[in-house]
Parts: sequence; C-alpha cells; structure tokens
Amino acid sequence: MFDLLSTDAPRSLARRGRLATAHGVIETPAFMPVGTQGTVKSVSPQELRDLRAQVILGNTYHLFVRPGLDVMRAFGGLHQFMRWDGPILTDSGGYQVFSLAKIRKITEEGVHFQNHIDGTPTFLGPETAMEIQSVLGSDIHMAFDECPPYPCEHDYAARSLDLTLRWAQRCRDWAAAHSYSETTALPQLRFGIVQGATFADLRERSARALAAMDWDGYAVGGVSVGEPETEMMLAVERSEPFLPADKPRYAMGLGTPPQMVEMVARGIDLFDCVLPTRIARNGTAFTAAGTLNLRNAIYIKDQGPIEEGCECPACREFSRGYLRHLLKAEEILGLRLVSLHNLHFYLHLMARVRAELEAGTFQAFRERFVPGYRVRNVAASPEDAGEAP
Repeated sequence: MFDLLSTDAPRSLARRGRLATAHGVIETPAFMPVGTQGTVKSVSPQELRDLRAQVILGNTYHLFVRPGLDVMRAFGGLHQFMRWDGPILTDSGGYQVFSLAKIRKITEEGVHFQNHIDGTPTFLGPETAMEIQSVLGSDIHMAFDECPPYPCEHDYAARSLDLTLRWAQRCRDWAAAHSYSETTALPQLRFGIVQGATFADLRERSARALAAMDWDGYAVGGVSVGEPETEMMLAVERSEPFLPADKPRYAMGLGTPPQMVEMVARGIDLFDCVLPTRIARNGTAFTAAGTLNLRNAIYIKDQGPIEEGCECPACREFSRGYLRHLLKAEEILGLRLVSLHNLHFYLHLMARVRAELEAGTFQAFRERFVPGYRVRNVAASPEDAGEAP
C-alpha cells in the first residue's frame, strides 16, 4: 500500500513515498486540490488531469446533505458522478463538527446537525460517516472525529479526545466488517485522525492509541483552526514520533507554500488546502517569491505573464494586464485562470519537493525557499479548511 522510497535523514524527517489506491498510485509528498461538493471550484476534471493532480478531496457531510446518497448510489459513486478517474480522499465530516458549532449538538452516539442548507435534522456518527464514504466510493476514508476549537482548555480537549478515540474504534470496527466500497466494490483505505489541540500529552496519547488500532494511514487534525503557525508546527512535532514510519501521514487543511515545505520536513506526506482557489477569486496569485494581487493598478498595462517560465494555462496565453481587466470586470474567466495558475503552482511545488528529495537536495531547497517567501494577507483561518462551512 505505502512504499517508503527514501528519506532526508539525518537532515530532516522529509520522506519520498508512493501510496497505492484502488484508483491509482499517489507519489508523495503530494498536494490534494479540494473538491468539497464534488468539484474543485471553477476547474474541470480534465483540467485537473492536465495540471497533473494525482488525488482530490471530497467532503462527507456536504455530499450527504446534497445531492444525497440516493443520487450517489444511482451514479455508482463520486468518481462516476463527477467524472474523475483518479484517487479521491473524503473527509469524514469531522471538520463540520467544528465549523458548524452553532447548529450542532454532540452526543456519545454522534453529532446532530440542523443542516446549513434548509435546517433539516441531519445526523453523523462514526458508522454513518463510514457508510457514507463507502457509498461515495472514495479511495481513502477518514475516521469521524471532533475537531476542538482554538483556543480551548486542557479539560475540554481531553474530554474531546476521549470521545474521538471511542469514535475511532467504532469506525475501525465498521471498517473491519466492510472492506469494499458499496458502489464500486473496490477496496478502500482508512485513516485515523490525531487530535489533542495544543497539548503535547494529548497529542502523544492520541497518536499512540491510533497507532495501536493499525490504520492504513494517519492524519494530524485540529490544525489550521486559527492557531498561530508555531502551534501548527508543534501539533505535527508532538504527533509524528508516535506514528508508524511505514504508513502515510496527512496534515489536514494546510497551508501556505512555506508551511507545506516545513511540514514535509517534519515527516508529512499529504496536504490539502483551499487557498489556491479561494484567494484566486480575490485576484491573488502565488509565485515562486510570494503572492501578488493582480487587481493592483500597477498591472494595468503589464504585458508579462503572472510568472515567467510558468507553464500553466494562464501564463502560457495571457498577460497580467488582461487578467487584471477580467478580475476588475468580474468576468468568470479571470478567476478560473488564476485558479488554474495557483493549483499548478501548488502541484508543481510538490513535484519539485519530490525531485529534491530524490536528488538529496531537499534541505538546501528548503533553506532557500522558506525564509524568503512572502505571503501577503492569505494566512490560514478557521474557514480555510473547506470551500464550504
């Protein structure tokens, strides 16, 4: 399932790996574009293939609420529904336990929502979340968990973790009895999620308990929920030593380009984040040196591409001046082109990281890239872990 091809030891904990799924192999480290509701915002599946996306993300809660499981069963799962033939990872809906706190009630059984669309009572629990993901036919399922807010007291985080671990065991029990997708009849991988907020003892306890359950992979959750970047890094540092080295690791909801490079150096293999498409809709583009706002007047007559040498569809064909015009005129093409550029940048960055790891030069790349990278006004926030609530 997961082959660890090489490491950057002793310079860092970075790893080069290969994760086999029912719909294809994922070369790691890898970035997963976010397709919360069965689409990566404004980007078609063919465009994602052209950008060399390996795997995309869907969301259990949102696809359960709309279009619903009857539709998913009729189409034979999410792959057929959205016409994407590569791997899909689905979040369990645990993030919505955090983001929709005002319309949910947590019980031992699971979480009762008044769903965000029409207020209809909606229930998600460990078994329900796993069953929904089986119907979706995703290649990687996430365990159902509670993502505690930042900040929170140790007592709350400890109680939350106890509940999450009980839910994790229920997910594991369900998975043991259901090895194949209901709609695709293909095998599915299941990942546990490390929680524990900002507390080292809870992170260790969570990681050790999940490792004992023997999941196919492990995620570090409860990050990118409003905490400072130092705490984000510490969440991984406090979890990684207690996770199996021969299983993939996924940091949920991250992040900016330098954050991802730093997380790779801390032993993370998989990432997802909405920033590439979210900030594109505001006219912000990622470049090798940092972000730039294409709405700025300085670009009115600029005939150059977003970034020289970039091979994305926007940079191959169009100027900064034209893109600024589209964005200011609120033309859909503008946000689409900047979205394609930003996704290309993220995917190319991870391809570059893989190449540096293979060449044994990752640490030198990290030392050049991270200190000088300028990210303006796009820091991760509680809303940045999903394109919808």
